[in-house]
Amino acid sequence: MAEIVPEAGRRSRPGILTVVTSDPAAPGPNVAGNAAPVPKAAKPRLLQDGRDMFWSLAPLVLACVVLAGLVGMCSFRPNGPGDGRAPSYDVTAALRADADTLGIPIRQPRLPAGWQANSGSRGGIDDGRTDPKTGQTQRAVTSTVGYIAPSKMYLSLTQSNADEAKLVGSIHAAMYPTGAQDLDGVKWIVYEGGEDTEPVWTTRLAGPGGATQIAVTGAGSSDDFRTLAIATQTQPPLVPGR
Repeated sequence: MAEIVPEAGRRSRPGILTVVTSDPAAPGPNVAGNAAPVPKAAKPRLLQDGRDMFWSLAPLVLACVVLAGLVGMCSFRPNGPGDGRAPSYDVTAALRADADTLGIPIRQPRLPAGWQANSGSRGGIDDGRTDPKTGQTQRAVTSTVGYIAPSKMYLSLTQSNADEAKLVGSIHAAMYPTGAQDLDGVKWIVYEGGEDTEPVWTTRLAGPGGATQIAVTGAGSSDDFRTLAIATQTQPPLVPGR
C-alpha cells in the first residue's frame, strides 16, 4: 500500500505530498518492525542432494574401472610376443576311444620329442564313401588330432574311411593333385589349392581291419609333413577295446 510522506529535501507545506512505493526487492519490516532477513541464493541442483552427485560421478568411475581392467590385460614386450603354452590333450585316450567308437583302423603316430598334441575331434562326411559291396554312397567318419610341431607350426592328422577325393574336399575345397611324395615306399599324393590354402598330403593305409584314408595338412614345412606322415604309417592300428 502506498504511504504518504513529505517529499525529501523539501520542507513540508500544505498541499505538497509525495507518494513513495516500497522496493519489491528490498526486505520489508516484520511484525515487530525489524527488517526481514534476506533469503540465501539457491544452490545449484547438483549440490542440493548427495545422491545427484553420486549418480553424476558413477559413469566416470565405471569408465575408469573398465579402462583399468583393459590396461591390466595388456603387457608390453619389447622383444615381441612370447610363445604361448599349447593346451594339453590326451591323444592316447582320444585315439583309443575313436578306435572303439568309429569302427575303423586308427593309428597313433609315434612322434619324436618336441611334438605336442593340442586338440582333437570326430566328424562325418555325408556321402563320403562308396561301399565296395553295394556301390552305394554312405556317410564316412573322421578322427582328427591337431599337433604343434617343434617349429611352432600347427598340423593336423585325419584318419577316415572316406574316399580320397571326399576326404580332401572336406578339409579344403577346390584342391587338385600336384605331385606325390615317396616316404619309405609309401606313396603320398600332394594336393594344393590357392595361395592361402594349406597343402594336403594323403595316402591309403591297408591293414587286417580294413583300409584307412590318411590326410595331413597344416602350416608346417615339408619336413614337418614328412615327420608326421612317417610317424603315422609306421604304426599298426590300435586294437579296439584295449
